Amino acid sequence: MGLESNGVVSAAGEQGGGAAGALKFLIYGRTGWIGGLLGRLCGERGIAFAYGAGRLESRAQLEADLDACRPTHVFNAAGVTGRPNVDWCERHRVETVRANVAGTLTLADVCRDRRLLLVNFATGCIFEYDDLHPLGSGLGFTEDDAPNFLGSFYSKTKAMVEELLKNYENVCTLRVRMPISSDLSNPRNFITKITRYEKVVNIPNSMTILDELLPISIEMAKRNLTGIWNFTNPGVVSHNEILEMYRDYIDPTFTWKNFTLEEQAKVIVAPRSNNELDVTKLKEEFPELLPIKESLVKYVFKPNQKTSKA
Repeated sequence: MGLESNGVVSAAGEQGGGAAGALKFLIYGRTGWIGGLLGRLCGERGIAFAYGAGRLESRAQLEADLDACRPTHVFNAAGVTGRPNVDWCERHRVETVRANVAGTLTLADVCRDRRLLLVNFATGCIFEYDDLHPLGSGLGFTEDDAPNFLGSFYSKTKAMVEELLKNYENVCTLRVRMPISSDLSNPRNFITKITRYEKVVNIPNSMTILDELLPISIEMAKRNLTGIWNFTNPGVVSHNEILEMYRDYIDPTFTWKNFTLEEQAKVIVAPRSNNELDVTKLKEEFPELLPIKESLVKYVFKPNQKTSKA
């Protein structure tokens, strides 16, 4: 299977994209949620792109993709998160390592050899509230903090590869958390998930509104930003606060039940990460970034509103 491209072609015959003509992105993760959204964004903005066909752990296949595409930037939205959730990774450890560690490192290395920036969608689910970052304190984990949550095998692999990627000066690591989008039918959407659960915990967390932050990831590539970035909206929001918004904007008859972390532990295989990330660094680069609750209303609940809420 060859590269899949959006077919944007400049007057010179090379894939370009109008005002964004010099850019060409190679995106890994075509069948994934974030990878699909990235491709759509590129199409809307006239940015030429292609989806990688190679497997991340195959250096030869990645090099073939790069030869065929000749990109200016590479995005990695591939990897294993597990279906229906990260508990899958507990039972499929070799597959998880192959994609999340070996594959990501191979892609970073191939890109470095060709002096290409790699924007890597990673996770912020490598931290948990602790004595220095207590729940409700507003003290978030920074980009310099070492991961302190190794409760799930998925998080272990992500923490491992983040540490190793620090050695690659060509990588921009984006720590995504509990991603949310305006597509409330998508089963990967955090809101969709918790509206379908029989019971939910109620803990404030940092989260990523993709409708606002994915365009920022494209801008970060344009600016050739590298290093680790906490990639969430400022502040935290709890499960109950989101479900209250869902009730107020979408379904006034919606109800839910809470349970404790101890009760949750009885029905899941691996513990879950709960934390607040400090996004001072991202906010300084993109001062227009909205606080999480404002972003939820603007990008998610207002566009989907079905009630008469003002």
